[in-house]
Amino acid sequence: MIKLVQVADGVWVVKRRRIVPPRSDLPLPYVISDEMPPTEQVDGKFYTSKAAFRAVGRANGLTEVGNEKLKPKLRESSKAHTKQMRRNALRVAAQKYAAGHRPRNSRST
Repeated sequence: MIKLVQVADGVWVVKRRRIVPPRSDLPLPYVISDEMPPTEQVDGKFYTSKAAFRAVGRANGLTEVGNEKLKPKLRESSKAHTKQMRRNALRVAAQKYAAGHRPRNSRST
């Protein structure tokens, strides 16, 4: 429904009735269904339940891709031996520089 409302002399505003969709006061939960299309497991049977499919896989010692827990990677630079080698290399370079040694620039020759 459209309605004209005068807000000042010669100034009119169109008021439209807003249609608000019916909503509940309850929050909307996000539910993931246990149902899936029939899928064959290694035992040759077809499963429509995700829980049953995963249970058979776990019972047979399988790892579901995407759910495996990976071991954290240890960076080479975080190992104690690598840190010590880097400190030694910097110490030697600083000592050589303090002694007046300057490496020749290979591009300037």
